[in-house]
Amino acid sequence: MKAMILAAGRGERMRPLTDLLPKPLLAVGGKPLIAHHIEKLAAAGVTELVINHAWLGHKLVEALGDGRQFGVQIQWSAEETALETAGGIVQALPLLGSEPFLVINGDTWLDLDYRTLVNQALGEDLAHLWLVPNPPQHPHGDFALQAGRVQDAPALTFSGVGIYHPAAFADLPAGARKLAPLLRAWMAQGRVGGALLAGEWRDIGTVERLRELDDELQAGAAQPHN
Repeated sequence: MKAMILAAGRGERMRPLTDLLPKPLLAVGGKPLIAHHIEKLAAAGVTELVINHAWLGHKLVEALGDGRQFGVQIQWSAEETALETAGGIVQALPLLGSEPFLVINGDTWLDLDYRTLVNQALGEDLAHLWLVPNPPQHPHGDFALQAGRVQDAPALTFSGVGIYHPAAFADLPAGARKLAPLLRAWMAQGRVGGALLAGEWRDIGTVERLRELDDELQAGAAQPHN
């Protein structure tokens, strides 16, 4: 399975840190956020990665290169301006191939064995999403989970981690496009499976949350799995 790491966002809430670095290059526990994902994907046997970029994207390419330092192969999908999640996936489809692929937000942090993600089969579904309990900054949630199916009702928060079939995006035109309306359309068709994320999830959306996680990792209170 290939994986796509989303890394094109501007990170407005993280300014001034993101005035100089793209958000996924901000460090926690002594390494960039995105490096944690790459290392855990490699440990799970996922070595073919696609990463999109826009804001200060050249710095991501300079830092990560072709991925050989991590034992992976990185292909880059450059966006002139950020295309939102679905738009970024549509542009990257030629790099992602014809099989289902994993997508992870580059500005999150996960403490779990990524093999639990890549071993998930889609079957006839167009997507499989992992949900988490609502964090304080998102108390109302996004979707509901019932008997392994994701429904369009606010109960849990979408972690940003999902597996998608490329056919779900194949007929969409190029350009900026949000993912949530597509997910809701697929839910209406009964073609979105899901599960609770079996591990710790952090949305690093503010400088305060970045520093909190960094302090924990530096202190050894939240050691990541490999």
